[in-house]
Amino acid sequence: MRPSRTRRASALALVLLAAACGTSAATGGEAATVAPASAGRTAYPLTFDNCGTRVTFRRPPQRVLILNGTSVGEVESFLLLGLERSILANAQSYGVSDDPSMTARIKALPTGGLTMNKNFDVPAEQVLKLKPDLVVSTWSGGFDPARGFATREQLAAAGITSVVNPVNCAMGKPEATEQEKRAYRNQSINSSLEFLSLLGRVFDVQRKAFDLIGRLRARVESVRARVAALPPRKVLIAYPGMAMMNANGLPAVMTGGIYDDVIRAAGGVNAFAGQTADMTRTLNREQLATAQVDVLVVGLFTPAEKGAEAAAKLFAAYPHWAAARSRTFTVVSDGVYLGPLNAWAVEKISKVVHPGG
Repeated sequence: MRPSRTRRASALALVLLAAACGTSAATGGEAATVAPASAGRTAYPLTFDNCGTRVTFRRPPQRVLILNGTSVGEVESFLLLGLERSILANAQSYGVSDDPSMTARIKALPTGGLTMNKNFDVPAEQVLKLKPDLVVSTWSGGFDPARGFATREQLAAAGITSVVNPVNCAMGKPEATEQEKRAYRNQSINSSLEFLSLLGRVFDVQRKAFDLIGRLRARVESVRARVAALPPRKVLIAYPGMAMMNANGLPAVMTGGIYDDVIRAAGGVNAFAGQTADMTRTLNREQLATAQVDVLVVGLFTPAEKGAEAAAKLFAAYPHWAAARSRTFTVVSDGVYLGPLNAWAVEKISKVVHPGG
């Protein structure tokens, strides 16, 4: 039984706010020592440092547990690389996706009969009982015993390897290094591709990873080239269904890191560029009303939400936006998050930022 989306969003809010306060920044490719995916084969044993933990793979994992972590990027990466047969249990889901095929593919994956604890992830006893050979977490907090989760040391003692998405090493890691924190602040579309590269090495699917990364990068770079000479327009990414993340009950406005990078690739600039993730929590009505917004990007959190209706409500509430006067908006879901679907979001957003470009 999965927690409700409202409760999961609240958990996501806590994770983001912790990162903004500096207690859980994250780390990207800077901290990962795994070589990039190539056309070659993986030489086992494969050993590398992951968030300060030395991990070794003697063969491709066959029984993988993907923890929730209020993320969907890891399971989507597995699916795009054709690794679904290696998944013993998946705890990630979202219900709506910028890739029309993704929702059904995730739903078809085994869940292992797992249940979440009060901290919205799989408790230690269930992980150990399932006996996976690899546990994947989007953040270091997925192995925090204070939250009821199995530690990486416990898993290793049981013969279970663990991996954290390298860009999020410092999230939930109080002793995070400055390098790890800096990598999180600089999170970008490349960070999403780095996780695909890591999986390519671990599972000996480097050719697939190499080709996939090339295709995804080419889609993004094609858009960048098309809009490069055009003046950037102010873009606001707002998730009305995540209003529980904002102290004032406003839509969750996404800023910094990968959100800014996705907008830049599409030919825009974030309406709140230069702000940290803390803006999501602290944004007030006056700041939102006076923001320069040429293009509204409505983020969907649940399948029940209607993007056009949400846009109309925001335009009525903030009529001074240029986007409200021109009715300029588009709708995204998971493509602006850390994960392999950034190209989908870049393409969608670019079509309204520079429709004739």
